[in-house]
Amino acid sequence: MRSFALVGALVAGVGLAGTAGTAAAAEDAVAKPAVVGATAAVTWGTCSSDTLAGVPADQVKFYSCARYRVPIDHDNASLGTIDIALLKRAARTPATRVGSLFLNPGGPGGSGLTMPVSGDYIFQPQVVDRFDLIGFDPRGVGQSNPLRCFTTQEDADEVFGAQIPVPLSRAEISGTLASYRDYGTFCKNNAGSLLNHMSTKDVVRDLDTLRAAVGDQKLTYVGFSYGTLIGSTYTSMFPKQSRAIVIDGNVDPALRTSDGVQYDRERAQGFEIALDGFLKRCDQVGTKCAFSDGNPRAKFDELREYLRKQPITRPGGDTMDINLFTGGVSNILYSPSRFAELAEDLQGLYNAIHPVGAQAQALQAKPLKALLPGMQGLVDQNPDSPYTSDDSYFAVNCSDKPFKIKQEQVPDIAAKWERESRTFGRYQAFADTAGCPVWPAKKPDVYRGPWRAKTDVPVVVVSNYYDPATQYKFGQRMAAELGNSRLLSVDAFGHCILGDALGVDKAVADYLTDLKVPAGGQVFQPNVQPFETA
Repeated sequence: MRSFALVGALVAGVGLAGTAGTAAAAEDAVAKPAVVGATAAVTWGTCSSDTLAGVPADQVKFYSCARYRVPIDHDNASLGTIDIALLKRAARTPATRVGSLFLNPGGPGGSGLTMPVSGDYIFQPQVVDRFDLIGFDPRGVGQSNPLRCFTTQEDADEVFGAQIPVPLSRAEISGTLASYRDYGTFCKNNAGSLLNHMSTKDVVRDLDTLRAAVGDQKLTYVGFSYGTLIGSTYTSMFPKQSRAIVIDGNVDPALRTSDGVQYDRERAQGFEIALDGFLKRCDQVGTKCAFSDGNPRAKFDELREYLRKQPITRPGGDTMDINLFTGGVSNILYSPSRFAELAEDLQGLYNAIHPVGAQAQALQAKPLKALLPGMQGLVDQNPDSPYTSDDSYFAVNCSDKPFKIKQEQVPDIAAKWERESRTFGRYQAFADTAGCPVWPAKKPDVYRGPWRAKTDVPVVVVSNYYDPATQYKFGQRMAAELGNSRLLSVDAFGHCILGDALGVDKAVADYLTDLKVPAGGQVFQPNVQPFETA
């Protein structure tokens, strides 16, 4: 999922008036919709105040919300229905309106409901003027009948608390694998029939229904990260219903849906490429990067290897171990605006194991800004509190990505990966690969290609050179696999770029509004480079 300013708006408020709908919902609670062709039209109404938190009072008039009912299984109505939560931000200039623009932030499992609130940040003014921006929570996510494997937060905490991000000892490895088996058991017992209908193909069929329900003959769509799989699957399944599709931070759809193990291995490699780029840039900018003195690469490797053996405790009681370190570095590589903070933290940790000089001691004593998560040490005083998260991340990933291995093979796979991706190989193996071989979904309906489809206009594929989560090679493959596409390359760090590179933003705006296809072979620059200020 994209980790930038948009995320704040995504989580600021996702409440809708009413709760997630099911087949058991009272029929009289849903207004009878009009009909668009053979598809019932969306019935728009007011949004809850929580949903529009942060929206200026004079802008509220542009927003409306809805719930739209879709079948759990598009091929078997007997399984019942779920409701998809929608939010619309109406075009600012209705006289020049082009149509609807659907948005997805990725994940899988990212709530896209309030993405339109961030429209002015993501898009050029002409896009917000001429499109109804439509955010939605995909099935099983957020307000759209969240798929839940647990009934209490305590059960979830017990399972997830046993999962060690970088397990090194035999006990840590066996405990982590066992926790994923426990996770699968909880999901089998509690998630219901939706568990077997969480594939991207299911989401895309919902999306095509929503497209028709808002009255659009063809889909206009912008998707980030995992949302690029939604976009590419849509163009492959429904090429003639595809108007303009922009996908930013791209997966490799063919690899992701054919070999989950190799896909996760290459994900680890992508994080290593981004990390190496960060360390080289730190060295190049000199004193602008607090970690630049000496050899940043060698210093980082020394830190990592030290933390593999023992944690670092700093003045004030901060303790850093290999799990917090690896997860923290991974997260910050998504957001180049935080690279300077990461550099300070790394230097502070380095000084802790090389305590020489007053300046080094001062930096060591500074609190960690980036690597330590907030809200540490909270204790749940309410036993058996309800579980309010969802488990869509694994539900989607383990449906789409085939894993032709047994879980007991994961330790050997992790050892192999960390030899080639020393920082992130083991982390990736136990973050994703360890769970799917024991996931309980049965024969999900997955789209696995072909990917080369003849859309009326090329799909715009946007990819950063140093994207950690979806490496640049994935973007190249996406463009090649789709065939009718334009690859816009960006000499940038971070995961996804729309809203942060003016050249890309302008090209995308012209494409969305007027179907002006960008020239191929272009390389764009971000608005701000790491360690620089706007």
